Amino acid sequence: MAKRTSLHGMWSSRFAFILAVAGSAVGLGNIWKFPYMAGQNGGGAFVLFYLACVVAIGLPIMISEIMIGRRGRRNPIATMRIVGEEEGSRPSWGLVGVMGIFAGFLILSFYSVIAGWALAYFVFSLGGKFNAATPESIGSLFGGLLGNWKAMAVWHTIFMALTIAIVARGVERGLERFVRVAMPGLLLLLIILLVYAIVAADFARGWVFLLQPNFAALTRQAMLEAMGQAFFTLSVGMGAIMAYGAYLPEGTSILRTSIWVVVADTSIALLAGLIIFPIVFANGLDPASGPGLIFETLPLAFGGMPGGTMLAPIFFGLLVFAAWTSAIGLLEPAVAWSVESHGRSRRSAAMVIGLIIWGLGFLTIFSFNLMSDFRFLGGTIFDNIDHLASNVLLPLGGLFITIFAGWVMCKNSSSEELDIGTGPAYGIWRFLARWLAPAAVLVVFLHATGLLDRLGLI
Repeated sequence: MAKRTSLHGMWSSRFAFILAVAGSAVGLGNIWKFPYMAGQNGGGAFVLFYLACVVAIGLPIMISEIMIGRRGRRNPIATMRIVGEEEGSRPSWGLVGVMGIFAGFLILSFYSVIAGWALAYFVFSLGGKFNAATPESIGSLFGGLLGNWKAMAVWHTIFMALTIAIVARGVERGLERFVRVAMPGLLLLLIILLVYAIVAADFARGWVFLLQPNFAALTRQAMLEAMGQAFFTLSVGMGAIMAYGAYLPEGTSILRTSIWVVVADTSIALLAGLIIFPIVFANGLDPASGPGLIFETLPLAFGGMPGGTMLAPIFFGLLVFAAWTSAIGLLEPAVAWSVESHGRSRRSAAMVIGLIIWGLGFLTIFSFNLMSDFRFLGGTIFDNIDHLASNVLLPLGGLFITIFAGWVMCKNSSSEELDIGTGPAYGIWRFLARWLAPAAVLVVFLHATGLLDRLGLI
């Protein structure tokens, strides 16, 4: 088969690709969601099971998505259609790309709002608003932010503008230049915070809690949540990894780069836990405080600890950086589709798509204030957008991608693209992609949609 070239340019090196994909994967899910999920589910045993799921579920799906992306060299919709036709299947596989781009579209609309909270907290911390904080003052601060739709709109607008600006500049001048600065910067901030946690917080207790397994705390519910987090943390199923794979040069090992991305993503999640839990324990706070761990529990800790005035801006700056790199990955597939399908310039496509997502974000903003009482299907508008994207579209996208890679693509095509022959490494990937990963993602989907409960399987 004649090799295609991407219409959007290429990553200059394997290192640049690893930084970009790791940046897309690393986000609020690693620094916000993973620690509070580990805290709610007993720590070490949850983490150990999560790591096993990352290897057995997340890694084979990531390899599959990158492989398909490089094979097609187009946006996810065109890639799935083109490769599907080449493999003798139907062009309707392009609908999987549609589903992925739509999921990323919806996710970015509310992700930008939540990232706006991190941006607001970064500014609050610079202004000393956490100094000598009390639970009441922090609760009032967070509640005041959520209740003020104009303030939320400002932070949401700033964050979306920053995201659009990077994507509009293209692969090499925009995405690659940004991740070459942002990812080392993110790592530096993590190291600074880790040193503080080791020196000034209760690091020993945090280490034991996060990494010493207590299997009595590992419930069936916790295992299902670990499976879901292992899938979602790598940003698979939404087209971002496939779009980035389209820019991967020939001769670059998909297997090795995928392993490096998984190692980077998982390491950052663990580092976040090793930073957050020692601080929580040192201040006598609850590690199982749930989603409020970042925006309510930690600001209280920063307000009362030595050096907290300097530490808080570093932490929330880290959170903004992580969210920014992920948001860029969420926007890229839709922009690539717009450029290829409608002939727009990249700048125009980024502006148009970005403005539509920005406008959609106001539904999430209003869900916390002006329209908080408007509920349907048992939740707010935000709840339903989140549920549709995260619990329906993403797992279905991941399921179809791994089925496509394992069952639709023939052995010759996949072994040629992976370039690892047909030995043990290829055999392990093919087994996981054909059997284990689809079955696990199906379980995640049934659990996330509540069907396991209704079927009496949990």
